[in-house]
Amino acid sequence: MALILDAGALIAVERRDRDTLALIKQELVARRAPLTHGGVIGQVWRDGPRQASLARLVPALDVAGLDAALGQRAGVLLRRSRRTDVIDAAVVLLARDDDVILTSDPDDLAPLAAAADLHVEIAAV
Repeated sequence: MALILDAGALIAVERRDRDTLALIKQELVARRAPLTHGGVIGQVWRDGPRQASLARLVPALDVAGLDAALGQRAGVLLRRSRRTDVIDAAVVLLARDDDVILTSDPDDLAPLAAAADLHVEIAAV
């Protein structure tokens, strides 16, 4: 099982949400780096003083590149799901069956996961 983070999860880290921090800490203690992609980092990163918690977390994450291959796969998933957010589609495509996607937008990610035929837990922050 892997923990996949979307922008909402990273914003929850900024806000020091206890439940989110506990889930991430649990993964790190188990020596499993939570996974996200560079587009998600771009959605939340503003390099401001209020992002100290996020700045400490980013080096501990496994950050996938949003390269041409992932972008193309995300585009195909968007067509299949009739959705439009490439960042969300790419987050879903990082997951494998039985993974957990931590998000503030479960209603946006659930149809993407279904269209990708993934059996994942979509946990709301």
